Amino acid sequence: MKKKLFQEIEIPEKVDVDIKENEISIKGPEGELKRKFNLNNLVFEKKENKIIIGNEKATKKEKKLINTFASHIKNMIKGVQKKFEYKLKICFSHFPFTVEIKDNIAIIKNFLGEKIERKCKLPEGIEIEINKQEITIKSINKELAGQAAANLERATKIKGRDIRIFQDGIYITHKDGKEI
Repeated sequence: MKKKLFQEIEIPEKVDVDIKENEISIKGPEGELKRKFNLNNLVFEKKENKIIIGNEKATKKEKKLINTFASHIKNMIKGVQKKFEYKLKICFSHFPFTVEIKDNIAIIKNFLGEKIERKCKLPEGIEIEINKQEITIKSINKELAGQAAANLERATKIKGRDIRIFQDGIYITHKDGKEI
């Protein structure tokens, strides 16, 4: 059944929003984010201090798109106000290993006593800080911060050993606002 569905997103102070066709640009105190959306039949506009997304005759598919786009825009607005922060912990019980950052590549040395270094690529647009056994990742883009944390965690995945005994690795301990 088709019905009129619109969702409004408030634009806070100190945040500037520009909409050009299917591209949205959000500027704030921390920086600027741009993103293109595949709108299909959706209306995407800015009125006063609100962003309106919707459709006059929305189906289930359009409702899903409206909610997804609204979540992305809310995350963009949060990010340009305050950076998203992920914390990871370096854990080892057998062989102490180190993590170094060169350009956009993390180099993990001596993981499980391996002679060959493990490397993982980190996306551009993140700030990474290593303090002894804790790694902090900050970015205005939530997706980039999460992807960088996931890349580091995946780089130290152990294969072919009992994970109950070999619990060495890099693990996410805090996502933005959530403790794991």
